[in-house]
Amino acid sequence: MNRDLSSNKPVLVTGAAGLVGRQLVRRLSEQGRSVLAVDRFSSVTEEGIEIQECDLGDVHGLHAIAQHGIDSVVHCGAYSGPMVARDAPYSMVQVNIVGTANMLELARIHNARRFVYCSSTSAYGVTKSSPVMEDSALRPASLYGASKVASEYITTAYANQYGLSAASIRLSWVYGPGRTTPCVIRTMIEDALANRPTRLPFGSDFPRQFIHVDDAVDGLVSALDAPTLPRATYNITGDTRTTLEQVAALVRAVFKDADIELQPGPDPVDELQEKFSIEAARRDLAYEPRVALEQGIRAYANWITMAQSKESDDPKTAG
Repeated sequence: MNRDLSSNKPVLVTGAAGLVGRQLVRRLSEQGRSVLAVDRFSSVTEEGIEIQECDLGDVHGLHAIAQHGIDSVVHCGAYSGPMVARDAPYSMVQVNIVGTANMLELARIHNARRFVYCSSTSAYGVTKSSPVMEDSALRPASLYGASKVASEYITTAYANQYGLSAASIRLSWVYGPGRTTPCVIRTMIEDALANRPTRLPFGSDFPRQFIHVDDAVDGLVSALDAPTLPRATYNITGDTRTTLEQVAALVRAVFKDADIELQPGPDPVDELQEKFSIEAARRDLAYEPRVALEQGIRAYANWITMAQSKESDDPKTAG
């Protein structure tokens, strides 16, 4: 591991209230590491970790939060998928691209040891050759994907020009506890729990390479602590590529009465992508996905069940 265990400087995590950011903050805290958690709205995690409010566009606010120094930055803050902010392109550019530039400048000024950018396999757009390697052509099909490409290039430029140790981590479809944006796995589980049928006019033959949030955090922490970063970009995904019908079959294995029907055809807000290679991450970061899709779906179902039970028991939300 390439971190100074005697240093008490914190890791600054943006997007700390989001799916990946929240789990990352928890993991770093469990490791006994100091964390500066930042998001658009202030809150406190279940573990009692304070998340400070600061917009990615608030340069002065960001530097005030980091005024006592930082060890490194993991930049998870952004609009989190091609289905988000589709009608707000200007905001997408400001948050995803300018926000990344602001964080890179903060890392440069504070002489951060490492900068890890949370990118996406949406940077590739539609892919035709398999496996998809990190040096494959980038042809983003959405503004979201383009924002990830632009931020990756800016991150690499900071590394080259200013000597900042940095890498962009291309995550695929992340699922698991804490996801609030649209998720076909959560939809199937919630419908099964409510005895509702799931009907999708697409997807039976449409493949995706999912990654459980715990594996996504493993990848980010591996990049944060790797002694060196031989590459500027890494694919971090699960190691299986399955159709949504195969996902439905796994949900039916958990809920015997689940009524799920999907029609053939692509997801209208997603790209058709071939299998992503994780060999570079295995080689350079010692990354290995630990959560099989079936195992992850069962754990996700248990989490949703418990979350719904807590909500029903809360007098503020009941009735």
